[in-house]
Amino acid sequence: MTLRLEPMTDEQYLRYRQRAEASYARNIAESGAMPAPEAEGKAREDYAKLLPDGLATPGHHLWTAYDGDDEIGMLWLHVERRSDGLHAFGYDFEVRADLRRKGHGRAMIQAVEQRCREWGVRSIGLSVFGFNLPARTLYEQMGFEATAIQMRKHL
Repeated sequence: MTLRLEPMTDEQYLRYRQRAEASYARNIAESGAMPAPEAEGKAREDYAKLLPDGLATPGHHLWTAYDGDDEIGMLWLHVERRSDGLHAFGYDFEVRADLRRKGHGRAMIQAVEQRCREWGVRSIGLSVFGFNLPARTLYEQMGFEATAIQMRKHL
């Protein structure tokens, strides 16, 4: 595998943004956090707040991942300075559905970790929906630790 990360193009960003908001809303609703109409509104609001200038939003890095010339996925990372140095948060991480469970996700995480080390980032955080066991397992295997867990009970 010859994985590389390249900044998203404007065209890639527009395609990503359309599918990402819909996917995020579906995940919110599937998690049981809120009904679909509210989840759709939350997804629109969150993306508008986090990426008000799209690809030009300061501190946000959106990459397309390639294996050779094949587009295999994407990463969205936010880097910010805190009192103890730089910290990153991964807002989105996606491997193309037909390529999952073949090592691409692991390679993408390693590539972004290397970038963060080069930039002097102290830690990378992320959030994952509880029902997404494959992603949770990968993140745990890559050394990510739980910092908070939300729980709920249906009545």
